Amino acid sequence: MGNITDSYETLAKIFPNKIAIYTNHQQINYKKWNELVNQTANWLDSLHSENKTIGILLPNGIPFLQLFAGAAKAGWIAVPYDLKWKTTELEKRVKLSNPSIIVTTREIYNRIIRDFPNAISLDDSLRKISRFEANIIKHTQENSPFYIGFTSGTTGNPKAFIRSQDSWVASFDCNRIDFEINESEHVLIPGALIHSHFLYGAISTLYLGGTVYLLDKFSPIKGHSWIKSYPITTMYVVPTMVEAFLKQGIQINKSIKILSSGAKWSESSKMKISIIFPNITMYEFYGASEMSFITVLSDRDGMHKAASVGKPCYGVEVQIRLQDQRLAKHNEIGKIYVRSGLIIDGYIDHDGKDVHSIRDEEGWATVHDMGYFDEDGYLYIIGREQNMILYGGINIFPEEIEKVISLHPDVEEVAVIGLEDSYWGQVVVAVVKGKENPLEIRKFCKKYLSSYKIPRKWLFLSEMPYTTSGKIARAELVKLFENKETKTSDE
Repeated sequence: MGNITDSYETLAKIFPNKIAIYTNHQQINYKKWNELVNQTANWLDSLHSENKTIGILLPNGIPFLQLFAGAAKAGWIAVPYDLKWKTTELEKRVKLSNPSIIVTTREIYNRIIRDFPNAISLDDSLRKISRFEANIIKHTQENSPFYIGFTSGTTGNPKAFIRSQDSWVASFDCNRIDFEINESEHVLIPGALIHSHFLYGAISTLYLGGTVYLLDKFSPIKGHSWIKSYPITTMYVVPTMVEAFLKQGIQINKSIKILSSGAKWSESSKMKISIIFPNITMYEFYGASEMSFITVLSDRDGMHKAASVGKPCYGVEVQIRLQDQRLAKHNEIGKIYVRSGLIIDGYIDHDGKDVHSIRDEEGWATVHDMGYFDEDGYLYIIGREQNMILYGGINIFPEEIEKVISLHPDVEEVAVIGLEDSYWGQVVVAVVKGKENPLEIRKFCKKYLSSYKIPRKWLFLSEMPYTTSGKIARAELVKLFENKETKTSDE
């Protein structure tokens, strides 16, 4: 199908002076962008590495995208690392991904060179890159692996997945068809490029020929300012960012398209943001790091199917299977299986040598989410199998309880987890960010939930812990209870 950088040559000829990437510090047109990517690819090729894997430990900026795209062009694999990771966390992921070199800032380089002797400073690498030809010397093989990312397993330990060029090139068709995005878009990327949602947003925009507006780091004030000052037409977000924008309370009247991944938006958040952005076009999509896009729900459909996550994206097949692997009927809950060209190659084993596919013999894969289709073909997510709480032999999905609790005015954010119990197996526990008022919230829950679904214990926090992808870190919440580090409010 091709390389994720294949369009750059053409774009450089058709729109040489069009801005490809705009940041707070610099801007670069498509002619220069194409040259930088080629120079980077030629530099990497000159290293004659057997492993052909580059670690990127950098803040948001053009160099991050340049190294990522240049690696893809050269047939190398890029591995973004999070600046927030401690040395021990970085060591685990470096061991899994086994990079030939790690490019980082001068400050971090001085700090980590003893532990990571293959590190190189960004300044040094850019100096070396600048000496190479601006035309590509070598063409890469078709559909080569290009990207290693990480997810947290159920134990909290990282799992490394690897994906090939074709999976993202196929995803770009979803941008065109499902999200109606083309070369005329001005796309705001407000989040960290370590998050695949924002990295994909930037790379897909560059492939299609739009302009990327890249924030150094997320700031709702800066985001609002850029939306007002520049011709932004599209913005990639996660729900926590939306809440931050809402707190600013600044109305933006221009037409803007929002692409949201992560947790499902609450109806109250949707109503609030439609006031802040009265001319919004909203696309929520359900997906996973391993699967990319699965379904999409536009605000046109969201009016009458608000609780669903939409219909399958272009080129994606979805099945609901029961425990005995029979296909579920309409409104019958089962495990969600997906088949598409967007799925990862697989997980890398712990010695970094073998890749284990997540597909079955017929190409189907699952991340163990549970859900159902309605009679109109809209998908509804009930919860993730691994989050399921087994209370006295009854299956309880935390997501259902979270939806109810989140409606209470005293609640800003909520996560429901299962805590081990010698009699019941597990009991339902609610962790709430907001006003500490467990009796009132329990009373509210009784209106909408069966008694066995109402949390038995309550924990109130000033801030929730998050994973690098912006989701609530449930494993950390379980540890808070198990270690009894925080006072809990019993029933």
